[in-house]
Amino acid sequence: MILVFGGTTEGRKAAEVLEEGSSTYYYSTKTGEQDITLHHGQRIDGALDGEAMCLFCREHDIRLIVDAAHPFASLLHETILSIASSLQIPVIRYERIYPPRDPDITWIESWGQFFDWVDDHCQRTCPRDAFTLLATTGVQSISKLKYLETKGVKVVYRILNRESSIQLAHQQGATDDQLCFFEDSIMPDADAILLKESGGSGGFSEKVAEAKAKGMQIIAMRRPEFHFDNCVNGPYGLRRMVEKLLPEFYPLHSGLTTGTCATAAAIAATKRLLYGEMPAEVPVLLPDGETISVPVGYGDGYAYCIKEAGDDPDVTNGIEVRASVEVNECFEIVGDEGVGRFTLPGFDYPPGEPAINKGPREMMRNNIKENVRITISVPNGEEIAKRTFNPRLGIEGGISIIGVSGIVKPFSEEAFIDSIRKCMEVALASGTNRVVINSGGKSERFVKALYPDLPQQAFVEYGNYIGETLKIANEIGIKSVTLGVMLGKAVKLAAGNLDTHSRKTVMDKTFIQQMLQEIDINIDISNMTLARELWELIPECGRIPFAQTVIQHCYEFCAPLLPNGELTILLIDNEGKIYGKEI
Repeated sequence: MILVFGGTTEGRKAAEVLEEGSSTYYYSTKTGEQDITLHHGQRIDGALDGEAMCLFCREHDIRLIVDAAHPFASLLHETILSIASSLQIPVIRYERIYPPRDPDITWIESWGQFFDWVDDHCQRTCPRDAFTLLATTGVQSISKLKYLETKGVKVVYRILNRESSIQLAHQQGATDDQLCFFEDSIMPDADAILLKESGGSGGFSEKVAEAKAKGMQIIAMRRPEFHFDNCVNGPYGLRRMVEKLLPEFYPLHSGLTTGTCATAAAIAATKRLLYGEMPAEVPVLLPDGETISVPVGYGDGYAYCIKEAGDDPDVTNGIEVRASVEVNECFEIVGDEGVGRFTLPGFDYPPGEPAINKGPREMMRNNIKENVRITISVPNGEEIAKRTFNPRLGIEGGISIIGVSGIVKPFSEEAFIDSIRKCMEVALASGTNRVVINSGGKSERFVKALYPDLPQQAFVEYGNYIGETLKIANEIGIKSVTLGVMLGKAVKLAAGNLDTHSRKTVMDKTFIQQMLQEIDINIDISNMTLARELWELIPECGRIPFAQTVIQHCYEFCAPLLPNGELTILLIDNEGKIYGKEI
């Protein structure tokens, strides 16, 4: 069981990650005021001191703690570390992403240091009663800042616009005319602003930029430092760390894209060449801004990363992605053995370029600031590529180095849909006037005979994602689409299920019976287990009317997804006979 300490943006993200596992967990907040929807999580509201936390962990068999609490919740962090140590429970700290510390900001460590700064500033520039401070350090800090008011300083408190915060502010002596709210679009004027180092999710950079525009002095309190053995700063890192520390929580585990592997290998090779370092893991900055640790190894003149697909079925699982690095006049990425080359238009780069997509190239550039020439290679990549879509896409000589997010979720819809999009873009770039989408090799083989003049790139597999494929066709401007579908998927599609995967929907016999009644066919389908059995159950004279009925229902749901194009739906029977017409 997992216990999450949240109440923050990071807490919300942590809950989203844990919801992917379909296992029960607990989500704890101090006030209970955070608006969050939990399906598998059970909410706990109210502060837990050490004794209560220890008791809860024992009674609920807590085996992992995720500390996603506010960075300035020092007492809570200390309590979590103490209890986790005594009970030998691993802790993951879900940290915020922080910008580099701006040297134009005055950084302080304590309230005493801040009061000294105010004293010094007022002595040098203005009387205390002419100095206005805007405090954004939270409602709990009002009692501390009252000291400045006794010295004549005017203090305005910016707090959350909620009843509990306003009430607590009043209890600490703040008046209504001293209060303003974060929800207000305009920051009030002041001579100086006091901030806490709250990171990206706390809007720190935005507050600093607005204060600079108003000419304010900016004082920021550094976040307290705590030592956690396991730190992450984003959802992908959290999932991978949970998979490592509590493997049974997720039934399926995530993996790394070839782009992340290439980036990790390139980082390791650069560290080795320029700094003589050979770490077993390197930090990789992902496109979403978070950083994960990736295992690497070293060979003669290169570093490598083993492709880890997790539980996603992937022929590239276990391959070795290598990177060699040399000092160069500029930053450059090239492909070598086992890395394919583009031979057709429609990709991020023109024909002749190595098949290293834009995402991985940007990852390498964002992670490696030095001017180096990076050479990526994949032993046996050419042989492995024969079992991928690459030959169909016109990528020859090896695999592609790809990846949008940097992480592969098991059986990831996102990854599959991304591959569909790329195939559709290649089809469009091939100059074809029609794209034929189908569920797989069998249906494609039958439909191809109708379009002998179309190039191979015009045939795209949708798997189960019919709706998403049609949406992509519309987005990228494909004007003519033929949808080839066999009866098992067609009856699901006709009922409005645009994703026909068996995990999402099953054959609806009641709806099939309704379609049969529409054309006055009365047969018993109660014992039918597979939709394709209909071809035997329906009299031969009724097959064409039934096919047209199914197609019409499919069209009603599919046509709106291609509003600017022409859609043809073809229904294919077991023997490859095709029913359909352009509607």
